[in-house]
Amino acid sequence: MVGIARTGTAGWVYEPWRGVFFPEGLVQKKELAYASSRLGTIEINATFRANQKPESFAKWAGEARTGFVFSIKGPQLVTHIKRLKNCEQELANFFASGPLALGAKLGPFVWQLPPNTSYNRDVLSAFLALLPKTTADYVALAGKADERLKSTPYLATNGVGAIRHAIEMRNASFDVPEVNALLAEHNVARVIADTAENPARALTADFAYCRLQGPARGDAEGYKAADIADWAGTVKAWTDAGKDVFAYFVHEDKLHAPANAIALRQALGIALPDD
Repeated sequence: MVGIARTGTAGWVYEPWRGVFFPEGLVQKKELAYASSRLGTIEINATFRANQKPESFAKWAGEARTGFVFSIKGPQLVTHIKRLKNCEQELANFFASGPLALGAKLGPFVWQLPPNTSYNRDVLSAFLALLPKTTADYVALAGKADERLKSTPYLATNGVGAIRHAIEMRNASFDVPEVNALLAEHNVARVIADTAENPARALTADFAYCRLQGPARGDAEGYKAADIADWAGTVKAWTDAGKDVFAYFVHEDKLHAPANAIALRQALGIALPDD
């Protein structure tokens, strides 16, 4: 079976995109619908700062086109404050906060570690073991939410498909073979960053998760046509091997991220209804 590739951006509320990516005069409340007509996926970053409400997830799902998928960034309370340690309760509250309300539009969860967090096998192994891998696991963990959750736990799984996780490790201590082996054991994707410091494209799960921050050649000019063509070849090889691919342009040249995502989608021959 051939995998599905989706290309997109981190977030969609970005004022400089108005009149550049978003048509001049488009009202803000229609920006998500427009973005979903041009992209295949968007990474929700609001969840990093604080848990959102089920109504917000349901609203986003309702505004995005059929076939669109959101990924969700895990909360900083888990990644930056607890640093993956003793965080079962925080995970329970996060998963109960409403991501399931995305239904069929729920994609992977991505966990981004701070650069000064170094590798500790026991900590990483325990965290990976906590992550729910099925909807049953998800509901069981989310059902442990406590009074700190400000909304009623949302546990309905209607339309929800695979529960997937990716993790971005930004400290060089994680660049050892045993980390990839540990991720593979739990079917968790190692985030591919495409930077000069970390150009590796190792796959550790049955899908690929890219947060493209390069290009890896290390200049400041952003992604050129040759870079897009190179990535199109890589992504096609992965999908031909049966792996789904989520590719987000999140580099510092954020102004051109939507154009890069569209260029990669088109290089892959993926047409959307509004093309």
